[in-house]
This record gives sequence, structure tokens and C-alpha cells, in this order.
Amino acid sequence: MKYDVVIVGGGSAGCTLATRLSENPNRSVLLLEAGHDYPDIDQLPDALKLGHRQEATDIDSPFNWAYRGQGTPEQSVPMQVARGKVIGGSGSVNGQVFLRGVPEDYDDWAAEGNDQWSYVSLLPFFRKLETDLNVRDDFHGTDGPIPVWRLPREEFMPVNEAFHQASVAAGFPEDPDMNNPDSTGTGALPMNNPGGIRMSAALSYLNPNRHRLNLTVKANVLAHRVVFDVDRAIGVEVESGGEKFTVEGSEIILCAGGIATPQLLLLSGVGPAAHLGELGIPVVYDLPGVGQNLRDHPLINVELEPKDGVKLATVEPRIQSGLRYTAEGSDTRNDMQLFPSSFTGLRAGDPLQGRSPDRPQGMRITCILKLADSAGELTLNSADPSDPPNLNFRYFESEWDRQRMREAIQLSLKFLEHPSFGPLIERRLSPTDQDVATDDAMDAWLRQNVATTQHTSGTCKMGPDSDPMAVVDQYCRVLGLQNLRVVDLSVCPNVVRANTNATAIVIAERAAGWISCRES
Repeated sequence: MKYDVVIVGGGSAGCTLATRLSENPNRSVLLLEAGHDYPDIDQLPDALKLGHRQEATDIDSPFNWAYRGQGTPEQSVPMQVARGKVIGGSGSVNGQVFLRGVPEDYDDWAAEGNDQWSYVSLLPFFRKLETDLNVRDDFHGTDGPIPVWRLPREEFMPVNEAFHQASVAAGFPEDPDMNNPDSTGTGALPMNNPGGIRMSAALSYLNPNRHRLNLTVKANVLAHRVVFDVDRAIGVEVESGGEKFTVEGSEIILCAGGIATPQLLLLSGVGPAAHLGELGIPVVYDLPGVGQNLRDHPLINVELEPKDGVKLATVEPRIQSGLRYTAEGSDTRNDMQLFPSSFTGLRAGDPLQGRSPDRPQGMRITCILKLADSAGELTLNSADPSDPPNLNFRYFESEWDRQRMREAIQLSLKFLEHPSFGPLIERRLSPTDQDVATDDAMDAWLRQNVATTQHTSGTCKMGPDSDPMAVVDQYCRVLGLQNLRVVDLSVCPNVVRANTNATAIVIAERAAGWISCRES
């Protein structure tokens, strides 16, 4: 059977796009996913369903691609890069922060020649995708698939309350709605886990619409390469159950995310010709930008030992509140984020870094650089689709990036001096006093201890023909080829100053209206 649309990747963007495109009963849609599928919430494992559970991002989890990445050349142990391998993708295993980028993020995309992606253009789609349970105004949706809520301050964990008091005392404003376009400061983060359920795009978009006769979902199918007839995409070569075969489509859409989408393009012969030649992959189209412009949010944790008897998160949301602020001397608003968290029990850890089996309980303040100067690169290890790609993030190559992260650490240490933290903290575990004694010492510590926030973006960036690194145009069509699009976070010219799940979904919502196909 030949489908009108074949979507590769059943993550946040893929589930959203499959749902929207199948609203036309005359359009046949096939959604392919390499991981498992759970069509009914009653079948969904607790590791995916319950927001406080984090074991789905363990290295040995069947729901995790478990990539490895090099953060800096000095890093002795590669970073864990968790990506969801299941219908719902990383939105089925994440920390459930549903934060939009600041308006300037999208306006910057528009200024680079992508005028359909300004904040004003995207706002109707942000409203369309959500039902905000707390805020009713022109900036929020009331009847969309994704429920969004904020934990009341009276329900904050002790570390979150202490952090809130310390940040207000330091002069930062209280922020009741971080998805307001003028938002800045400290407060509860918008979340998509009401009742403790992780409301992925699989649960909110796809599952209610699986009854459609024109929508087919196939799980446990690994895509090997896109198949071309000269410059026209005609299908996808896949493997399932030990068998290889080709599925045909009038339009092929890659929604596999910031890592797997560029990997698949490279395996298909679309990318830098020199790199493809090194691996013996026939070049279909020389597109230098594929795998370049790897953008992410570098992360550093200030680790704390709690005093005995302090209440720590068990079934409560691990991420509850945070602070967004503008670094000193910065002209990019909200380029920094801090958030406190606590953890205890068998599944100790946090949504960003997985379990900590050697630490049954703890607290931390997480420092995140939201708009880094530095950019990395994704390349293939081999022509084998099962071989993970090389991920070189190149964090902290810029002194400006190091300066802002040093400031974030010092700000965290200042917060810890506030009286509200006194009854909670036994001692600071890291960084040590020696680690923060000088800028050079702090830089060395940063380079060794940096981690990813799991927000890989930009590796198939959109842009005009004049941009030599552009991979798709602003309508998500792969340059130089026909019937092939990319609709996921890899098209972002830069990573947004926010957690990326909301942006992944809005990209699919925005692109859905542009996608046409040959209908019977």
C-alpha cells in the first residue's frame, strides 16, 4: 500500500502531525516509530505514565535511545543523552515542563528569513495546542489537547519554598505565569502533568484519534534510509521483526528529533558530501548543514546534602518552580534559568540526569544556560543505521558562555546563604570551595561537570537559500529535494530559551497547514 504521508518518528512532533493531517479523511497517514506503542493508557507502564517516575531515562531502559555525547574536550566521561524510544518520544519520558520560548526566540527565526515563524504568527498555534487550567487571557488556550497547570506555592516542597524566598530577597520579581510574553522572575513552572500523569502528545493528541480509518500507527519499526527516485523522495526503507522492506509515500516527513532526523538524512545520502564519501554513502544531495548547528542548553548542578528529616520529593513533581533572569551585561532576555529540586527513594534522581543509585536522597540547584553562543556537530560513526551518531556539543567554547554560567553558580551560592535554606541543608557537596576559588578553577570544574538538558535542536536548521547552512526552507521542505520535509526541533535556527516540548508541538501545529499530498 502507498500512503499519502509517511511520518518517521512518533514523538511530540510526529504524534501531533499525524493527528492533524489525518483530520482530512481523504488523506492516508502512516506513523512509524522505532520504539513500543501503548494505544491505551491502561497498558501504559508506570515509568511512562507517572510524572514522578524517571527510570525510563536509565541507560538500560527499553524506552531510551541512550546516546552518548561529548560536552567538552576535557570531559573524562561522555554525557548521557536520553531520548525517548516509544510512541510519544521524549515527551513520554521527560520532566513535563511545558514552557514556551520567549517571543524574541521566534522573532529571531523570522529575522533570519523565516517570516512565517514570528511570535505573533505562532501565538494562535500555542493557544490551539493547550488548555491552560490556571490562566485565562488572550495568550493562552482553553480547549487544546495539552493540559497545562502550575503547582500552587502552598504545595511547594521545602527546597522550592526556600529557593522562592531567596530569589525574591535577592530582588527578582515573582512570576505567576511564565508563558506570558513579558514573563521573567521566579515562580511555579507551567507543567503538563495534572494529577501526576505525564500528558505526552501520544496521550493527548494521538490516542483519542486512533479510531480514524485513514490513520495507521506502526511501532517497533526502525527507519534505515529515505528512498529516492533521483531527487524525489518516494519511500522509507525500514526494518521490523528482522525483515527489511520499503514503505511508499507521496510525501515523506521526518519527525525523529534533533538527533535521529539528521542521522537519517545522512544515512540517506543527504548531507555534507565529504562526510558521506568518507563512509561510502552515495550522495543524493550535497547539503552541508545537515548535522551542523547542534544547539542545546548546557547544565550544571549545585549538589546539596539535606538535613535528616527534611521532606523530599517522592510522588510529587520533581520540577516545581524556578527562576528565569537575564545575565549581567546580556542583551538577550531570560538567557539563564535556575531551578531547585529534591529526590528520594528507589528512583532517586531528576528528569534531566536520570537516577542516582549511589545517592538515595539529595537536593540540588540546577543552573542552565538558555542561549549559548557555542554550537556543536552531529556526524555518523558508520553507515550502519543501528550505530549511534557522534555528538560533539562543544559547550563553553565561548568566554561569554563561561562567564554567564559562573555567574549562575555564584548566584546559587548566594541563595544558599538565605536563612530559609538553613534548616534544610547539611552541607554543599559540589562545587567545593576550591572549585569556585577563581574563575580559572570554576571554568575547569564547569568543563568537567557539564551535562545536557536534553534539548537538542538546530541540526537541520530552516533558512533562506542565501544561508549556506540551511537544510529546510521555512515551510520545512528539504532544500534541493522533492516530497521530503523535516518537522521537529532540528529545524530551529537556534534552541529556544525554554524547555523544548511545547516548541516541538507548535512546530508540528504550524507545519500541518502547509503540508499537501496527492489525495485520491
